[in-house]
Amino acid sequence: MAAIGSQSSKTITILLDQSFFIFAGLASFWLAWLVFREGLATGGWWLVGLFFVVWAIVSYLALPRLHRILSNMYVPNYFIGRTRTADGILSDPINLSVRGSEEKLHKAMTAAGWVLADDITPRSAWKMVLTVLSGRSYPNAPVSPAFLFGRRQDFAYQQEVDGNPRRRHHVRFWRCPDGWLLPGGHRVDWLAAGSYDKSVGLSLFTFQLTHKIDEDIDIERDYIIESVKKSEKYIRVTVLKDFSTGYHSRNGSGDLIRTDGDLPILEVGRVRIDKPIATLKRFGIIMDGTIHDRCPRNHETLLEELWSRRPPQILIGSVLMILASLFAVGQTLVDISSWTETLAVVTNIEQIDINLANTALSIMAVLNILLVIVEFILVGLLLRGSNRARISLLAVAMLAIITESLSVTTGRINASAVLLLTSIGVHIMIMMLFSSDAARYFTERR
Repeated sequence: MAAIGSQSSKTITILLDQSFFIFAGLASFWLAWLVFREGLATGGWWLVGLFFVVWAIVSYLALPRLHRILSNMYVPNYFIGRTRTADGILSDPINLSVRGSEEKLHKAMTAAGWVLADDITPRSAWKMVLTVLSGRSYPNAPVSPAFLFGRRQDFAYQQEVDGNPRRRHHVRFWRCPDGWLLPGGHRVDWLAAGSYDKSVGLSLFTFQLTHKIDEDIDIERDYIIESVKKSEKYIRVTVLKDFSTGYHSRNGSGDLIRTDGDLPILEVGRVRIDKPIATLKRFGIIMDGTIHDRCPRNHETLLEELWSRRPPQILIGSVLMILASLFAVGQTLVDISSWTETLAVVTNIEQIDINLANTALSIMAVLNILLVIVEFILVGLLLRGSNRARISLLAVAMLAIITESLSVTTGRINASAVLLLTSIGVHIMIMMLFSSDAARYFTERR
């Protein structure tokens, strides 16, 4: 009976998670519509930032979540020779593989003049934006995450062109799971996806700012192979002819891609290493956009590091929830301080029981403060890994979005409505973060 009850509870939790996940996506579209409606209705200064606000909401909140939902429905959850974006969209093809240790692979790439890309952090992302805008060199510029085997790349190498980060050669590498074989029974240690960034533009699918790649990815594949072979005489190359059917398609940003379907295998096992190379320890977070609910049990996905530390999705969402709670407390204090003036205006319009009104205000203030206390407790439990606290906070954020949306929908734009729209956006972000894979995996394992 206990096992049945546990299974039933797990099923309910999964259904709630899926419901919150979908609601967050729909709410982001609703927020975009509210901002658009109020901007057109009022005009003036509001129209100045209207386009950018709606674009940011749709591109970075609504469309990614929509793609994620649709991808769960139609993208197969097994290896098909394609990587996936953080939004779950099919991305660059796997066009290269490697046999050999990580140390020898690093030696071969660095000897060929390739530079290890930085991890994406707030600092590196900001530096990337500045260098792209200014055209300055950034040899270690980070590359966007792509996903294979349920995780982002283990590392990536790149070569700038003319000292400009807008154009670069780059290739991402993933370690294959232990005992995993390619279709056809071939064993390799690494899979890779190489492409050439030719410019910066907007994604066709999400309208996010991103690099645009050259259509013929076979040229980049062959360039990577030739550059490595020139620098290391011990490297050999074998080719799996027609590994996949040659095709024309699009990658995760909507760029055209064309390939002949061959899969070369770089044999780096004979590369000589004079002294040990310090390999970087990478921390692969399962980000919100992955379409994998589970990773292969026998795969070294670095998820154990994820369980031992709180993922950014949990930390950022908790900070936003605390800020939203403090805002609610401040709003309650403002209502209490201005209650006398409000009551004087209302009594001139209609007859009301002042004592009853004061009692109602007191009850509402106490309830709001109690709710904030409960939210603080839930945040504390969530930081300790409580899955029930995460589900409860998702429910709180959903109720806040519904009530605040009704308040804005029934009125017109003013200072109070602007604050409500901001609050709606914050609570949508909270739902996006707490319904992400990283947040869910963290609380389920803890």
